[in-house]
Amino acid sequence: MCGIVALLLGDPKATTAAIDIHESLYYLQHRGQDAAGITVSQGGRVYQAKGNGLVSKVMNDGARLQQLPGNLGIGHLRYPTAGTSSVSEAQPFYVNTPFGLCMSVNGNLVNTEELRRFLDVEARRHINSDSDSELLLNVYAHSLTELGKSRANSEDIFTALRAVYDKCQGAFACTVMIAGFGILGFRDANGIRPLCIGSRPSATLEGATDYFMASESVALTQLGFSNIRNIKPGEAVFVQKGCAPIFRQVVTPRSYSPDIFEYVYFARPDTVMDGISVYRSRQNMGIELAKTMREVLGDKIIDEIDVVVPVPETSNTSAAALAAQLNKPYSNGFVKNRYVFRTFILPNQGLRKKSVRRKLSPIECEFEGRNVLLVDDSLVRGTTSREIVQMVRECKAKKVIFASCSPKITNQHIYGIDLADPAELAAHGRTTEEIAKHIQADHLVYLTLEGMKAACMDAADKDSLVEDFEVGVFTGKYVTGVPEGYHEHLSSLRKGKKRQAEAAGLASEGRDESTRNAVLVTNSGPVNDAGPEYREDISIHNFATENRNHE
Repeated sequence: MCGIVALLLGDPKATTAAIDIHESLYYLQHRGQDAAGITVSQGGRVYQAKGNGLVSKVMNDGARLQQLPGNLGIGHLRYPTAGTSSVSEAQPFYVNTPFGLCMSVNGNLVNTEELRRFLDVEARRHINSDSDSELLLNVYAHSLTELGKSRANSEDIFTALRAVYDKCQGAFACTVMIAGFGILGFRDANGIRPLCIGSRPSATLEGATDYFMASESVALTQLGFSNIRNIKPGEAVFVQKGCAPIFRQVVTPRSYSPDIFEYVYFARPDTVMDGISVYRSRQNMGIELAKTMREVLGDKIIDEIDVVVPVPETSNTSAAALAAQLNKPYSNGFVKNRYVFRTFILPNQGLRKKSVRRKLSPIECEFEGRNVLLVDDSLVRGTTSREIVQMVRECKAKKVIFASCSPKITNQHIYGIDLADPAELAAHGRTTEEIAKHIQADHLVYLTLEGMKAACMDAADKDSLVEDFEVGVFTGKYVTGVPEGYHEHLSSLRKGKKRQAEAAGLASEGRDESTRNAVLVTNSGPVNDAGPEYREDISIHNFATENRNHE
């Protein structure tokens, strides 16, 4: 799961695209905290700054924007599910042929081995990373090259996309910059990963229009863009300099099935995604969860509840609605440390356990002597949930009931959220009662799959075209299908990443982040005794690298 954006300013003489792109990435920072990047174009020349870390770190709090002149560009926030944490896998990716292509990808491909063989044997294109996003870019680049043109027109842009849909299996939303020409956005044929586009009047050229694409609508509205439209499944939009957007249904949609995890957990509550309000869907989840609790626990146990407390922050809205439905007091009983990030993506149980304590602090008086209903958006490995329950018990709570706003997570997420291997999931091979015992709660209630779907559908506006949701993480049935051996491939990747992360954690004991990620770049390329997972990307002029050499 990543964040992607693209911008084309209506004024061809403008040089400030990077400023708006940079601003938009802060609104999408929750979608990826491992790496960030911006690539822009001015007069056909490409400029780029990217690296590991939050946007503020990579862009030096905006100081590097003066080195990124351009009137069009794309941006990316990385949350890695494939490949390594190498700076070389930070996006956007760039290939010089044909036409100078840059691409940002949100999603995950499930037929990567097939694509690698094709690119190696048939397309004869060199792949320099473990990222499936680089595969997707090169499939598109090869398709454009096969057209045999020295210059592309808008029809060529769409024609070449057919190969991407033919060859790439999985979930993806992509933004592309073609140097000096325009920006392109497209979305997988099931609409699993989100993408929308909006417009605003140019601030520097009367009568001209700026166009902006992003993973979530909040990035557009906060920058003054309106007329927001979702890119449909299998659809692409191309905006050429000085022209209006051209929308093209490249392939017939297979379904309209956005990933339901966007509404449960990942997206911001102030986003409207595919015509569905994230905020309203979470409210509805609380209402549906109240119904389920009455059926599962009965009135006697519910009557004993003294307070409803959310595990901040994505469950806040659902918990408030749940408390209202049960007619129980609602309390923000935890204080969240905003400088500790999502815990389920940390590499081992010990780090996740420590991070929970850093992330959340209980207000003891809100728990002492009370029967507490804890509400969370989901329950993955159970590490976080167990630690939270333990903190509540340390505050002398009488009873702890745990409620999840999503059903049991029993399967791998294969479309861009690296949850865990099935064997590591709390619900793997356990009954609800056994899971409750595992997290040390007195009772545990899950929202039903039907209730969760209904909650989202009831939050849709009249123009929403969503038919269903991608829910393979709960059912094991994925909308794209899964190639034979892919689950084993994912498990192998996770084990490798886990070993790397644990080794890096041991090696970095007592050192700060800047020391751990330090890389010496020479004229012949990167030199780093920490191993290839930290190699730099020197494929184009990279301002992020240049500045580190002079600091």
